[in-house]
Amino acid sequence: MVPDGVPQPKVTAFTLPNGLRVLLAPQPKSPAASVWVWYRVGSRNERPGLTGASHWVEHMLFQGSPRYGKGEIDRAVVGVGGELNAFTDTDFTAYYTTVPREHLAVPLDIESDRMTRALITDPEVERERTVIFSEREGNENWPEFRVEEELLALAFRVHPYRWDALGRREDIEQMTPAELRGYYRRFYGTRNAVLAVCGGFDLRDVARDVRRRFSRLPSGGEDVGVREVEPAAHGERRSELSGPGTNPYLQIGWRAPAVDDPATPATMIVDAILGGETRLFTASSGWGRAGEHPNARLYRGLVDRGLAVRATSEWRPRVNPSLFTIQALAAAGIPLDRLETAIGDLLKQFAKSGPTATEMDDVRAKIRRGAALSYEGASRTGFRLGYFSVLRSLAYEQEIYRSLLRVRAPEVRDRARELFRDESRVVVRYTPITEVPHAGV
Repeated sequence: MVPDGVPQPKVTAFTLPNGLRVLLAPQPKSPAASVWVWYRVGSRNERPGLTGASHWVEHMLFQGSPRYGKGEIDRAVVGVGGELNAFTDTDFTAYYTTVPREHLAVPLDIESDRMTRALITDPEVERERTVIFSEREGNENWPEFRVEEELLALAFRVHPYRWDALGRREDIEQMTPAELRGYYRRFYGTRNAVLAVCGGFDLRDVARDVRRRFSRLPSGGEDVGVREVEPAAHGERRSELSGPGTNPYLQIGWRAPAVDDPATPATMIVDAILGGETRLFTASSGWGRAGEHPNARLYRGLVDRGLAVRATSEWRPRVNPSLFTIQALAAAGIPLDRLETAIGDLLKQFAKSGPTATEMDDVRAKIRRGAALSYEGASRTGFRLGYFSVLRSLAYEQEIYRSLLRVRAPEVRDRARELFRDESRVVVRYTPITEVPHAGV
């Protein structure tokens, strides 16, 4: 139990003259050390013609820098028994490397070399274009991806949240190496980066090493603020898709607040009760999709009743106003009209009566439990310190934790009434089609 706050490790934070924000969190007993570099750059910083550039740059930072040629970054890390990866989202891109503590110099050397000096050569861009295009084609085989992409395009007409971080097919095909290099040079500088080093190390030695390696980098990184403001929605928007699949599927989305909106805590509780996930304070780690929870309202109201085989909600606080979504995969023989009506009835009941006392107690218990496990291990520590720093601030984790525990049931009910309005609803339905084989001649 964590009654007063999240048990964050002691963090030494400083900013180098070139604008790089540094967070050092030594954990003396940890056998591992983890280095994270977060950039406040994601798909919201792209424009039509350059959609997918952030994800593409993510790939390119593994393909060569002055001291590390193609494949050498992976070999250097795996060679000392470490692991590495990266991921791109709407508001940020993150890279991490976790190694045995005695090899911390390896990821520090890699990150200092590629932060501002990734080569992004024409041949490597063209090779990676094939990889990214294959990734895109693989995703297109999943109805869930196609539906979500359609949902975003319907929901946002102006704001760059309207495309997926993977990028549009035509932009992946046509973006030039020069355009990709220009995007990297524009945004991926020290002023837009956060370096988090966590785990087993001596604070004084590593602080000195970080200053030595990273202070020499030139200051860079243009403003990542987004000026586009999405107009208010006036009426429901709908779309119908079809293609290969086994079960009908639908997603419904509603306009949701930005991370700094006063309505954010209550919106997170709505998500936790409907879908079961306590987003920022889950006991699981990482940035993947939320799992399903048998005690959540959507699961009980749809899956337990035999109307769906999967059902959940999802909302992550983002820098700008985004979407709260509900996803449901219909059970065999259940038409989408019936499933959609059941979801509507469930939400109307929730907005009328709000959560039960038991539901509120369960959510608070899950938040406390998730907070207690938040900083287990060097990798998870690096994730959380960097994530909150680029989302809003390092202090925000404690602020939102306390705010969530203060939310009361009437606030959740009122938030559901405001959130689930028909005039701001976006619906995308997917109907599977079984191809009829051609008759033989």
